[in-house]
This record gives sequence, structure tokens and C-alpha cells, in this order.
Amino acid sequence: MNKTNIIILMLSLLVPQLFSFGICHAEGSTHLEQATRIDRHSLVSRNNPVVNSMDTLSSLSVGNGELAYTVDATGLQSFPEYYAGGICLGTQSQWGWHSFPNTEGYKFSEVLKPYDFGHHSKRELYACQFREKGRQHDASEYFRINPHRLHLGIIGFDFDAVRQGTSPSDIKDIYQHLDLWQGVIASHFSLDGQRYTVHTTCSPERDMIAAHVVYKPSFAGVMKPHAPVVLRLPYPTGGHVDGACSWDKDERHSSAIVNAGKGYSVVRHTLDSTTYYIIIRWTGDATLSKTSSHRYTLKTDGDVLDFSVEFLQEPPSEGSLADSSGSCSYASVSEASRRSWHDFWTSGAAVDFSHCTDPRSKELERRVVLSQYLLAIQSAGSMPPQETGLTMNSWFGKFHLEMILWHEAWLPLWGHADKLERTLAWYHKAEPVARQIAQRQGFKGIRWMKMTDPSGLEAPSNVGSFLIWQQPHLIYLAELAYRSSHNDSFMKSLAPLVDETAQFMYSFANYDKRQKRFILKGMIPAQESLKASLTYNSPFELSQWLTTMKMAQTWRERCGEKRVREWDNLIERLSPLAYNADSLYLAAESAVDTYVDKKATSDHPALLGALGFFPESRLIDKRVMNKTLDWIIDNWNWPTSWGWDFPMTAMTATRLLQPEKAVDALLLNMQKNTYLNNGHNYQDGRLRLYLPGNGGLLSAIALMCAGWDGCEVKNPGFPKDGSWDVRWEGLQPLP
Repeated sequence: MNKTNIIILMLSLLVPQLFSFGICHAEGSTHLEQATRIDRHSLVSRNNPVVNSMDTLSSLSVGNGELAYTVDATGLQSFPEYYAGGICLGTQSQWGWHSFPNTEGYKFSEVLKPYDFGHHSKRELYACQFREKGRQHDASEYFRINPHRLHLGIIGFDFDAVRQGTSPSDIKDIYQHLDLWQGVIASHFSLDGQRYTVHTTCSPERDMIAAHVVYKPSFAGVMKPHAPVVLRLPYPTGGHVDGACSWDKDERHSSAIVNAGKGYSVVRHTLDSTTYYIIIRWTGDATLSKTSSHRYTLKTDGDVLDFSVEFLQEPPSEGSLADSSGSCSYASVSEASRRSWHDFWTSGAAVDFSHCTDPRSKELERRVVLSQYLLAIQSAGSMPPQETGLTMNSWFGKFHLEMILWHEAWLPLWGHADKLERTLAWYHKAEPVARQIAQRQGFKGIRWMKMTDPSGLEAPSNVGSFLIWQQPHLIYLAELAYRSSHNDSFMKSLAPLVDETAQFMYSFANYDKRQKRFILKGMIPAQESLKASLTYNSPFELSQWLTTMKMAQTWRERCGEKRVREWDNLIERLSPLAYNADSLYLAAESAVDTYVDKKATSDHPALLGALGFFPESRLIDKRVMNKTLDWIIDNWNWPTSWGWDFPMTAMTATRLLQPEKAVDALLLNMQKNTYLNNGHNYQDGRLRLYLPGNGGLLSAIALMCAGWDGCEVKNPGFPKDGSWDVRWEGLQPLP
């Protein structure tokens, strides 16, 4: 035995926690799970996606959490119309929003409708959709659609300039790959023999993309005219799910070059009351000109075109335009991207499936690696993400606060708590609106909205306005972040929001004096097929309430505050989960026909979520949950489910120490559990990507590997037959 091995052996005896092999540990532990570190570059690089055709579901993206830019097989956005029915070619930001003019003077008060659910008030006002034609209907539609997220601009090749009527089928010799380790897309193709090489990347610090285009002679050695790059500026559609580009409304917006100099031009784009700016920079002998109302062409006669495009909310300063230091060149931006991605891949957790023999393991590893990349660029910014990230609009580009759990819980579990902390800071901005919602419904504290926008405005909905399972997310996510980072300043800054979130939760719960218990009623649960007026005590929400009310008390104690006696009373007396004579959990205590009514076994099997993200508690009978899990796996109407339902099921199976069922659930062969070549979780023809599925997958993997507080089983979510030798490092256990 050499000296190095002797030292390692001595250290392993003295400090065994440094050399654990994936055994579950107590709260917030940080450790090296195996003596041999994972080769992270190899792990990431062997999962680089490759594209060999104009596949509309294989679009690739670069981004930084605040801006994302999605390209076709040319490395730019050359065929946006062709890709409109697939993964759209989006250029979207966290700040880019627009509202159509409110010409009718609609007021939000016009969408409020009173309900009596037996709480403290006989007149709870909810923001609703009105189906009957009239002013209330029109007002509710206006506030659902507005504001909506903008597509900031299409940047692609103008192939028609060299070959009129060029179609995607004319692009030949396609070879494209995304270098995940560096955040660069390399694209190679030809048109009429003329060869193109394109490298595309995104600045990690600025809302800017950069590209390096090399034009090469044809295969016959002849240099033909080559296609210029064109910037096209759309007007928004206001569509529910689409690429957000309308090209037939030139008169409704304006654009112009407002500043120009050597190697740059500034374009101002105004859409009604929204204005933003675009800086196009280039090196070498190139020119930019306005070629139609909202079209700007960048052209060079040379064989190289090096350019960047930056999007800004405010006019740029004169000093930032010339870029004399070259910080906006492709070389500088790509180097900054390389450093940023190297830090991302090496600072967080890693999971290596290369030692597994189960044939499904390679596909699972691919999904895990690509999901990290996609979520980092689209779901880890300064605001909660929309379900389709920064690629295309869904629900008008708005984000859903019940989905933030699936989007971002993985971040602290994988060692990226700082990114989650950045997102959670947005809740401070939304707090005034959330407080108003609670007040108008007669509750204390703050009630978080479901579907919203940067301002916190509540979108009218006959379903979303009645959900409550977004309410505990702030507390739970804050706890995960603190367990990972132990950032006391973050804890103190968020403590008031945690406290008032819990105030609402206590205020919302009804005390049944006869049965001496608290119940949850007057809500639509996560399984949205149940009605608000009839539903009470749904299991997922009960488990959430108990877990996060305990966490809220812990936060008070950390901050030097006394526990709230009334909260402890709720914790002690909250209703347990209801089950039937067959020892199967009900979708709600009120849903006595859960296993008879097909509607009750459709949509999300949310009752499984009571044990997954959330730990075992006095509310849960594991014997009943085991039987329920088996029934749901065999009988649920899975085609009606959603992408995050599969990892949710896997998490429940893991907590029940049924690893075979956990893996099977995670890889269940269902359309909505499909992961495309680019890593996106496909749902259907309407919703071609669905990032909560990706985020749920990563949270499930964290639980399946690192377990939970007090767990003493190595890799509890993977079978012990030798086929799943999963190696990991840096993961945090769940509560």
C-alpha cells in the first residue's frame, strides 16, 4: 500500500463522514459520497445532444436564467414558422412583458365573485372567469391575457437573399451539437453546396447572445454569395400557448435605429406602452441596415461574421456601445460562458449512472444531465418560471406558483441554493397583492396567488383562484435553501414572509369543535378534477400544512421568536388522511367514491404527494399508503396525468422503500413521460415542453440517492440487485 492510500485509509477511520457511500444523513449534511470523485466532464459531455436534421422537436437553447435563445438546426432562428408547432424558436427574458391597451377601462374589481365556504367571512371574493358574454367576461379575459411575455426578436439567416424560396428541406449536411460543459451550440450545414459553421452562446451576466459564423466554399471549392443575418421584431399574439410572434400587425408597433457607430447599432422597439432596446454589435467588415418595417439585416462580404445581440429595458449609455474592450465579441462571451458553466457543473451535485447494468440507466442519466442544463437556463432566474420557461409562452407567459415546487426544489438539493434564493426574493414584490387577496377573503396573513406575472397580479380563473397548495411552497423551499446554505441573512430577510404565510394557513383551517380537529375546505386540491364547494381534507394539502407549519415554528425559533401556541394546536389536531374500507387513501375525505368515479382517478394522483416531498408523519399510515401506491400504479388513468406525476410517484415509492417501483414509475412508458432529444419533457401537441417534469425528475433523483433525515439505507430509491450501482456526490437529503 502506497503512502497516499495509507493517508486515505487513516482519514477514513478518523473522519468516516467524509467517505460515506451514499448513506442517508441528517439535516443539511455536506459530504463526499465516494472516495473516487466522479469525472464530471465525462458525465456531462457524453450526454451532449446531437441533431442531424430539421427536427422541430430538437431545438436547442442557450441562456443564463434571465434570457434564453432557442435555435433551429442552422444555429440561429432561421425557420421560426416551420418550428412553430414544435419547440418554438424563442428569445425571451424575465423582464420582457407587454399589455394590450385597456381601451374599455376594465377594473380588477369587475372579475371578483363572492363565495361562502364556511370560513370566517360569508363573502370570500375570488378572481373568476365569467362564461356569459358581457363586461365581466371581457374583463376576466383581459386580465388573464395581460400582461403577457414578449418574444424579443427573431435572429436568423435570411436564406432568401441568396436563394429565393429556401425551405428547411434545402438545408443539407446537418450536424449540430450542444456542448453542455461550455454552453455553446456548434452547427454545421450547407445550402446549395455553400458550407456554414455557426457557434452560438449566451452571456452569463448580460441579456446577450453571441454568434460566430464562418462561410466556407462549396464542396467544389467555389465561394458563393452567403446569407446575411436578419433581426425580425414581432408584435405579440396574446395567445394561450404559442411562440408569441405575430407578423401581420406592423402598424401596431414601431422600431428604428436610434444610434449607430463603428461596429454597432441600437434599435428601439415600441409596442404600445412597452419599449425596449437592442444593441447589435459586430467585428470586421459588416453593415447593418433597416430593410423593412421591423427587419434589420447584418451583412458581410467576408468569410467570417462575428456578432452579438443584447436586449435592454433602458437606453444604453454611450460608454457601453463601442465595446472597445471586446467584452461583447463572440470570443469574450463564449469564454465567459465556458467559465460560468464550468462553475455550475463542478460546484453542485453530480449523479453517475455509468456503473449501472440496467439498460434503462443510460436514458435516465441523459434525462438527469439535460434537465439540469435546461432548468439552469430557463427556471433559475429572478422570478418564478413559467411552465415552458423562456422558450415559448404557455398560459400567456405567466408563471404558476404551485409549480415552483417542481421547478426549483431541486436547486438546494443539488447544491445550487443561491439560485433558489434569487427566485424567492421575488415574493417580497408580490407580498402587497398577496396580502390584499387574504384581506378581501377575510383571512389573516398573506395568500399567495396561483397564476401571476412580475407585478403579482392574480389572473382570473375558475380553478386556479381556488387552489391552496401553492401556499406552503414558500416555507418549504425557504427551508430547503437554508438547510443547504445556512445563509442567515437570507433567513432573516424571508422570516416575515414565512411568518405571514403561516398566519394565513392557520386562518384558513377550520376547527371542528365536535370532532376536535382542524379541516381544510373550500378549495380545489392539486388534483384539479375535484370541486371547491364539495372538497375537504385532500391528503396532499394536509401533509403540506402539517410539514410547513412545523417549519414555520422552527423559523420563529431560529429568529429568536416564541412559537405560536395556536399553530401548535393546529399541528396537533390537523385531520389525518382519510381512507376507505379497502384501506386505500381517498382523493379527499369528501371524495368517498374515489375508486368508483373515473374523474377521481384522473389528472394528478396527488394523494401520493402526501408522502414524497413531505416526510412521514402522524397523518400517514404507511400500510395504507403502500396499498394505495400499488393500486395507483396499476389502475390510474395515466394518459390524463402530467409530467411531474411520474417523479412524484417515484418519491412516494422511495419513502416506502420500494425501489423497484420507484424506478419503474420514473421511467413509465407514457407519452407525458417522454423526454425529447434536447431533454424537454413532452406532454402533447399543445404543450411540447413542460419544465416541471424536468424539475420533478431531479428532486426525485435527489431523494432516491440521498434519502431523507434519518434514513440509513444506501440509495433508497434504487434496487439492490446489483443492476443500479448509482454513484453520486454533493446531494442533500430531504426533510
